Amino acid sequence: MRADKSLSPFEIRLYRHYRVVHGVRIALAFVLTFLLIRLLDVPEGTWPLITIVVIMGPISFWGNVVPRAFERIGGTILGSALGLVALKLELISLPLMIVWCAVAMFLCGWLALGKKPYQALLIGITLAVVVGAPAGDMHTALWRSGDVIFGSLLAMLFTGIWPQRAFLHWRIQMASYVTELNRLYQAGFSPNLLERPRLERYIQKALNDVVKMRGFITPASKETHIQKAIFEGIQTVSRNLVCMLELQINAYWASRGSHYVMLNAQTLRDMQQMTQQTLLTIAHALYEGNPQPILANNEKLNEIVAELRQLVGEYQGDNLSETPIHGYVWLSMELARQLELLSHLICRALRK
Repeated sequence: MRADKSLSPFEIRLYRHYRVVHGVRIALAFVLTFLLIRLLDVPEGTWPLITIVVIMGPISFWGNVVPRAFERIGGTILGSALGLVALKLELISLPLMIVWCAVAMFLCGWLALGKKPYQALLIGITLAVVVGAPAGDMHTALWRSGDVIFGSLLAMLFTGIWPQRAFLHWRIQMASYVTELNRLYQAGFSPNLLERPRLERYIQKALNDVVKMRGFITPASKETHIQKAIFEGIQTVSRNLVCMLELQINAYWASRGSHYVMLNAQTLRDMQQMTQQTLLTIAHALYEGNPQPILANNEKLNEIVAELRQLVGEYQGDNLSETPIHGYVWLSMELARQLELLSHLICRALRK
């Protein structure tokens, strides 16, 4: 897929209501499978329906579909084979069959704590389905095995039709996060406020949103072949921005005297405006897939940072380092550095 693909309003709306889409997908898959079973008069027809629900329950991004498809098929076939052997052993010795099932479930439990827990789950489920047939009834067992495999294939088919892509979902979530961060920045440093705003709850929510985006990294990397290190870097910088914003707000509202000085400093006001503009530009780039405007903002941001460094140097002899102003200026420069790093990382992701 193209990493710089522009997102349409319909796609944005669709991904923001992904739970509704997922529910509709499972409902259609269930109904169509039910009609197909009735039309073909498939014996033991409840098992494909159960398999559909079990497999499609967890939401599947396109980056997870292919590897999980092989896990589904492998787990189902292995579970079916173990179940058929268990039914054959039951005709010879029931204790031997129980020992065999115990060994098979031990394998299931051991794999469940490894790298392929989903495959282990399907091994156990398929084994339970097959051995639930009457003793020695290989016909019913074979039909149940086939039904589970049939249900797995249908689940793969329905999941692969117009699948949700983790990279697009990540872009939308990232754009929403940057937009919310810009709103917090505006609220925290608004010149129209007389008292410090209560933003702790919203800052914590923004931090939680950053943590939730980590779940998109692996499937998004598989979809686009973008290095996971780029997504990890964006994740780290995004978390740093939230923490630095909170520290900046603390310094900005530390005392009335310093607050008045910062409120009337032209360079600091320019820095605040460029920070807000940079955040909005990043959000638009994530929606539109065009990273070029971000680089233009970085040049202007660097010019203001140079002015701030000069300002700090001029006031070093006035005990500025002992006031909240120095801390706020330093945090502003560090925030600009983090924004520049975030801009470059997002440009690399969108240019892939």
